[in-house]
Parts: sequence; C-alpha cells; structure tokens
Amino acid sequence: MSDSRTPEEDSAEADDDPERPPRYEQVIRWAEYINEQPPEVWGPQQNAIVNGQIESAQAVDVSAEDRKRIREFADETLRAEGETDEKNHNEE
Repeated sequence: MSDSRTPEEDSAEADDDPERPPRYEQVIRWAEYINEQPPEVWGPQQNAIVNGQIESAQAVDVSAEDRKRIREFADETLRAEGETDEKNHNEE
C-alpha cells in the first residue's frame, strides 16, 4: 500500500531521505508508545489524525461520475480479493 508522501519500496526515492526513518520503524515507535501510554493519552491523538484524513478526503472535489467509477473499482477489487481469500482458504 502506498500514500502520496511515501515512495514505493523499489523506487529510487524509497527511504533515501536520512531525515525520514523507514515506515517500519515509525510503526514500531507508535506500537511502543501506545503500550506505554494509557488510551486517554494516545486515543485523542489517533482520533485527530484519522478525523483529519477523513476531512481531507471529503474536501476533495470529486464529480458524481468519478465517485461512481471509484466505487465500482473498489467493489471489483474487494470482490477479487475475496475470491483470492476463498481460493487460498480452500487450498489449505
């Protein structure tokens, strides 16, 4: 999975910036932080990040036609993943 700020793993830009630690290290730090802090501390921080992402996504001006195309693509992708999961489960 990728986001607009993080280059793909095999790209020339992947984690070459010495000021940005690899994503894995950031995930480890966050996991350690939430284990050390009570939910009352990290919960609101996490909520602020998630809410900000939702607000940003909602602020994007997408036409009804584009929204439909995106939804169809997402539904297709989820169906394909479900079929793959079923196939893998049946082979076990």
